[in-house]
Amino acid sequence: MLGHPWWLILLAAIGVVACVAVALGLFSNLGEDPGVATFTGRPRVYSQEFLTAIAGMTNAPVRTGGNAQLRNNGDEFFPAIFAALTAAKTSINLMVYVWEPGQVSDRIFDILVERARAGVQVRVMVDGFGGLSAPAERIRELQGAGGKWCWFHPLRFGQLTFLHKRNHRRAIVVDGETGFTGGAALADKWQGHAEDAEHWRDTMVELHGPMAAGLQAAFVQLWSQLTGEILVGPAYFLPEQEPAREDPALPPRAAIPRHITVLGTPSTDDTPVRRLFRFSFHAAAESIYVTNPYFVPDRATRQILIERARAGIDVRVLVPNEHIDISAVRWASRSYYEEFLAAGVRIYEYQPTMIHLKHLVVDDRWAVVGSANMDIRSEELNPECVLGIADAPFARTVRDTFFRDLELAREIRPDEWRQRPRWHKLPERFFRLFEEQI
Repeated sequence: MLGHPWWLILLAAIGVVACVAVALGLFSNLGEDPGVATFTGRPRVYSQEFLTAIAGMTNAPVRTGGNAQLRNNGDEFFPAIFAALTAAKTSINLMVYVWEPGQVSDRIFDILVERARAGVQVRVMVDGFGGLSAPAERIRELQGAGGKWCWFHPLRFGQLTFLHKRNHRRAIVVDGETGFTGGAALADKWQGHAEDAEHWRDTMVELHGPMAAGLQAAFVQLWSQLTGEILVGPAYFLPEQEPAREDPALPPRAAIPRHITVLGTPSTDDTPVRRLFRFSFHAAAESIYVTNPYFVPDRATRQILIERARAGIDVRVLVPNEHIDISAVRWASRSYYEEFLAAGVRIYEYQPTMIHLKHLVVDDRWAVVGSANMDIRSEELNPECVLGIADAPFARTVRDTFFRDLELAREIRPDEWRQRPRWHKLPERFFRLFEEQI
């Protein structure tokens, strides 16, 4: 630099400052609004008042009936998905974020091609970034068999402004009757039972009946947006049936699960997933158990969790340790540990491998599952799909899963945390600036 004229050095410095300013302006949360959330009531999560409020604030109907089954790790959920796809009679709608070549990919393509040749209507939507490595020859084979394939926001000239908005929804729906959603996608790292660092810990939820119909809407909405094809008819949406008359000897709706499907869209003007999380936390009267791989909640959400912990609610959060696939997220997440620990929130880091579950259970009666991470990107930028299920048996299953995972986790103790190396604080504070994008 010393051999160059001063004016050239000045221009270079101005250029660097300009690039940094643009990056901060576009991708950081500098200047973010204060972010507060207040509520006019605190109904219990098992009450009709709670469900009515959730429906109103997310613009999503409360549905009755159907059932959900939690399936742990690839050893459980891949055989169930393969079996459902193989049994398809009329339609398969499949939407994932990640699709990687390998054994899982080959098995799925084999089934989809066979079903398409048998006359089943097969439609697949894959994110243009997460599916970059999907085998092109198998895609062409599926299309040649009559199946349809659609990319969400691929890398294409004229659409570069959409690249930061990715389709993060998981929705596999067969014949409009059986569905799967959760954290997993189509890659070999989801195989097995999280037995080592190469195999991720994750779950999928198998849905039947009306619960699958809500998941179908997550696919149909984006498919029509990108292809112009609007899916109509019993091949996709089964006719709704009147719920069975309740036994007067039982408490109202005691045996009939109720649920709501909340679809997040890439807009900062409407954030239904954020409102779902916030109100679920606010309504807690006993416990809040969160498992999420990318835990970077916004300011108002953090304050609600802190307020509930200070009120004596058992608030626990389970996140990955160094096995996380995106280190920047872990640094940003850890920047909030101090304020959480000071309020009484208990934080755990899962040890054996990357944990990718996206679970929330409140008071052992209300469970939220689906594709959404607990970060600003999932709330504001990515299309997401989550289900809130008001069913005590299912909620208890999610709770029990949480505590089994805690047995393989290390709790972050406040005294130990405050003794961490000083150099850890610099990346924590740095990546916190970019919490809206990571």
